[in-house]
Amino acid sequence: MKKVFGTALLLAVASASHAEAPGGPDCGWGNMLLAGQSGLGSHLSASIVNGTSGNATFGMTLGTNGCSVDGALTYGGDAMVWFDQVIDEYSTDVAQGGGDALNAVAVMFGIAPEHRDHFGEVMHANFAALFPSSDVTSQDVLDTTVALMREDVTLSDYVV
Repeated sequence: MKKVFGTALLLAVASASHAEAPGGPDCGWGNMLLAGQSGLGSHLSASIVNGTSGNATFGMTLGTNGCSVDGALTYGGDAMVWFDQVIDEYSTDVAQGGGDALNAVAVMFGIAPEHRDHFGEVMHANFAALFPSSDVTSQDVLDTTVALMREDVTLSDYVV
């Protein structure tokens, strides 16, 4: 019984982690039923109603239930991979044109295996832009990485 409860709680929390983003903040019957309420309980309940009935997916597909797919998805949490923990290895790999940290960053961006070598080549060619000084921050490097990807025809599909 504990396993069933734990699994249900885990699924509910996982669903709540994206309760407002897909389809918009007003999407689904759960949001309609609990409109105006706040707090963890309300968000979990709305997420469970939306998830178990599938109405948010239906609403996004047909543009009903207060759902829309027009806006860009957002994420306000911390990055799942802390870029600053691999920044030293990343700088070494970018300078050399390959390595595990460079590959890990490519994977973090969701770059397909067939484009990872190209990602490494682009980053290597732009080492000076990525690391203009020894006191560059990991956020600066990450921002420059994203900017370089946006400018590249192949890599632009991986960033918004």
